[in-house]
Amino acid sequence: MTAPDDDRFDWQAAERDLTDATGAEVVDLDDARARRTPRPRPPAGDTHFDVPLDEVPQRGGMLVDPPPAVSGGRRPIIPPGWSGWRNIKHSVRQAAELAAYRAGFHALRAPWYAAQAAFWATVGVFRLTGRQLRWWWVSEQTGLRQAAADANDAAMWHKLHREVKATRAWRGTVLAAEVLTIAIGAPIVWATTPWWALAAGAGVAVAFLAHVGRPDDRPIITPATVAGRFRRVNPDIILRAYYAAGLGNPDKPHQRVEFGSTMARDPSGTGSQVSIDLPYGKTFDDAVKARGAIASGLDVAISQVFITRDPTSHRRHTLWVADRDPLAVGAGRTPLLRCKPTDIWQPAPFGLDERGNKVSIPLMWTSMLIGAQPRQGKTFAARSLALYGALDPYVKLSVFDGGGKPDWRKFSLVADRYAFGLAMTRDGDPAEILLEALRELKADVQDRYERLSALPVDVCPEGKLTREIARDPKYRMPVRMVVLDEFQEYFDLGEQSKEIAALLVYLVKVAPAAGVILIDATQRPSGVGTGQVAQQFISYRDNHQVRFSLRTGSWQVSDLVLGSGAYSEGHDSSTLLPTYKGVGILRGASDATPTVRTYLADQEDAEKILIAARKLREAAGTLTGMAAGEDITRASRDVLADVRSLFGPGERGLQWEDIAARLAQRMPEHYADITAESISAQVRAFGVPSVDVKRAGKALKGAKADAIDAAIDRRKSA
Repeated sequence: MTAPDDDRFDWQAAERDLTDATGAEVVDLDDARARRTPRPRPPAGDTHFDVPLDEVPQRGGMLVDPPPAVSGGRRPIIPPGWSGWRNIKHSVRQAAELAAYRAGFHALRAPWYAAQAAFWATVGVFRLTGRQLRWWWVSEQTGLRQAAADANDAAMWHKLHREVKATRAWRGTVLAAEVLTIAIGAPIVWATTPWWALAAGAGVAVAFLAHVGRPDDRPIITPATVAGRFRRVNPDIILRAYYAAGLGNPDKPHQRVEFGSTMARDPSGTGSQVSIDLPYGKTFDDAVKARGAIASGLDVAISQVFITRDPTSHRRHTLWVADRDPLAVGAGRTPLLRCKPTDIWQPAPFGLDERGNKVSIPLMWTSMLIGAQPRQGKTFAARSLALYGALDPYVKLSVFDGGGKPDWRKFSLVADRYAFGLAMTRDGDPAEILLEALRELKADVQDRYERLSALPVDVCPEGKLTREIARDPKYRMPVRMVVLDEFQEYFDLGEQSKEIAALLVYLVKVAPAAGVILIDATQRPSGVGTGQVAQQFISYRDNHQVRFSLRTGSWQVSDLVLGSGAYSEGHDSSTLLPTYKGVGILRGASDATPTVRTYLADQEDAEKILIAARKLREAAGTLTGMAAGEDITRASRDVLADVRSLFGPGERGLQWEDIAARLAQRMPEHYADITAESISAQVRAFGVPSVDVKRAGKALKGAKADAIDAAIDRRKSA
C-alpha cells in the first residue's frame, strides 16, 4: 500500500472514496486559505487592471458558453455542420448561395473592373519602366557619394564611383537583354501561340501591370461580402470600464470587481458575456445607472451594453456586450405573410430580441399595453398582434382606432365591430359604436362566468374557458380580441367618456380571464381628462399584464408604460435611439424583459393577410357582425330613433332627466345605466341642440322633437 505522504499517493481518489462513504465534502484547507489570502496590490503608479481573479482554481466556475466538446473533452472529428445528411445539405446550400451571390456581384461589375485594369495597367507600364531605370542607375548610392564628397574623402568617392560604374554596366547589359528578348520574342510568340494562350497571357500581364500601377488604397476588385469588425472585449477592458464608472477600486481589497463566471462568447455568437460581482455595498441599480459610463469605458455604444439582474444576489449581474448595435438591424417581414391559419391558444410571433432569438407573446388571458412617442412603430406593433388574431377564424375581433389612421381600415374585412376616428360616418357615431360594443362585451363576460360555472367538470375542468369550448358553436363563447389604438381619445369626449372609461376599467380587470384579449396602444400614457375620468385612465393603464414600450421622451414616461419599478430594474425606453423603428422593451410576457425588434407588416402586407383571413372565416362560417354586412349599431340601438320614440302625443319636448328615466325603463338592455348627462352628450353629437324645456313649471335642459326629426332626416340623406 502506498503511504499517504508518498508522492505517488492518489489524493483525488481518496477524497472521492471518503465523500462516497460519509456523504460529506472534503475541504481543501490550502485552497480555502488561498481564497482568503488578500490579492496583491498593483505597484504604485501602475494603471494596469489585470488583477489576478483566481489565484487557485475554485469549484463551481463554469463557462457561460461551454466549448463544443463531447464527453472526455474531445472535439468532434467531423464538424457539426458536416455531420448528417441534413446538415451537409444545409452547409452545401449555404456555400452555393454565397458562391452564387459573389459570382453575380462580380459579373455585374466585370466591365468596370476591365476598364480600371486597362487604365492602371497603362500607368503600371510607366511605373515599371521607371523602376527599371532607377535600378540601372543605382540611384540609392547617390547619397553615399555625396556624403564622401562632403567629408572631402576622395579615396572613398573614387571607390564608390568605380563600383557604381561597374554595376551600371552589368545592369545595363541585363536591361538590353530584356529589351532584345521582348523585341524579338514578342512577334514570334504572337505568330505561333494559340489565341487562347495569348488571351491568358495578356490577362496575366494586364493584371500584373495593373497591380503595379494602382495605388495601394485603390483595389480594383471590391469584396462582395465584408467581414464584420468589432472590438474585442477582455477582462482587462471590463475591469477598466467598471473602475472608471466608479463601481469599485482596484487598490482596496474589498472594493474590487470580480467575475462570477468565465468570460465567453454567448450562444448566438453575436457578443460576449460574463457574470460580474460588484464590491459589497454596490448594487445592481448602481450598475444600471452607470451603464453609459460602462459603455464609455468599453469604448462601445451604449446600445451595445446590456445588464441583466442575477436573482441570486443584488450585487451580481450578467454583462453582455454586443459586437455591434443589435437593434439597428430590422427583424424582417412578419412570418404571417404565409397566410396560414393561426391558433390564438399558441404564442404569437412578435419579433427578435437583441441576440436574434425569436420572441413570441402568449395572448390568451392577457391584456397588453403598447406606448411610445409618435412615429416609432406603436401602431405597427399592435397591428401585428391583431393580424395574428385575424388569421384565427375562431377569434371574434373588434378594432377601434381613436386616431382614424389608414393603418386599421382594412380590418373592416374581418372585424365583428370596428370604428375609425371620431367623426360621424355612414356606420354611425364611432364613439357610440364603441360604447355599444363595450356594453355588449361586459354583458357577454358576465354571462360567460355564469355559464362556465354551470358546465360539468369533464367539460370545463378548471371552471375557465378551454380551446374546445371556445371553438364549439353550441357554447357561444369564442375567444374575443379587442384592439384599441390611440385609446386616450376615448377618455376625452366629455360626458360620454365617463361610461366608456368605466366599461374599459371593468373589462381590463375582469375580461381577460373570460377569454377576452385586450390590445391597447397610446401615445399619451401620462393620461388625459380630469377628475374621475383621469383616475379611470390611470386605473385602465396600470391594469395591463404585458407592457411594450417603444421610444419615449423620458424615463418617467417609460415607467408609465412598462410599469412601476421598470427603471430601477434597468429598463428605460427613453434610451432607445430615434432611428430605431419598431424597437421596444417587452415586460411581463415572460420572466425575461428583452428589447424586441418587431416584425414588419406594412399596409400592403396587412391587406394581403386580412384578405386571406376573411377567406378563412368565410370557409369556417365565422364571419360575423359588421364584416358580414350586418348593421349592428342601428339594428340593436339607434339613439335618435330610441329617444324620438319616447315622445308621447302632444309632447314637443322632453327634459334630459325624463329621457334618461324612460330609456332605462323601456329599454333596459341598452340603457340600464344611462344618465341625463350621458344621453345629452350622445344626442347632441348628432347636432341636436340642448334647450330649455318646461315641465311642472320648471325649465330644465332637454331636447325638442322637431330637432330630433331634423337630425334623423340629415342622417338619411348623408
